[in-house]
Amino acid sequence: MKIYTKTGDQGTTALYGGTRVPKNHVRIEAYGTVDELNSFVGLIRSYNAFSMIDYQLQIIQNSLFDLGAELATPTEKLVLANGKKRLACTVSEKEIELLESWIDVMNDKIPELNTFILPTGNINVSNSHVSRAVCRRAERKVLELNDEEKVREICHKYLNRLSDYLFVLARFFGHLANEKETIWRPNEQE
Repeated sequence: MKIYTKTGDQGTTALYGGTRVPKNHVRIEAYGTVDELNSFVGLIRSYNAFSMIDYQLQIIQNSLFDLGAELATPTEKLVLANGKKRLACTVSEKEIELLESWIDVMNDKIPELNTFILPTGNINVSNSHVSRAVCRRAERKVLELNDEEKVREICHKYLNRLSDYLFVLARFFGHLANEKETIWRPNEQE
């Protein structure tokens, strides 16, 4: 199989189902940002040494692939002519419940937070914060797409909960490393 097809040389790409759109279409921005997020989650995994966290992140990466596939499919193409769903896997409440359970477990092990913290720390902490920020952008892109074409609400709900997970994961990594969090101090001068 050749990687290059040359079909995108004119600035368009095919969605799942065959429809061609410009490469800067809001749908491409939405699933492209989810793909970027998935890559950053992979970066967290490459530095992570905890099997429990790796297991969670692998499930998250698979869910992000499912979400990307759904976002790459125009709404009118989600159901085939014979009435069957085009996609075998889509994000569901089950994935959100998993995220919430993992958040609760980690959150019970870290100190209570009463203020904002700066997104800094060791490589695991920092990668988790970067992933959280990319996740928030992906959520905004999905909502932007929803303004043009109906997207299942669960898509942005999943991203919202995932950003919560990534924030708690950053704090959890810092806690495991005995790193002190850097508190945000408004208008602090050096």
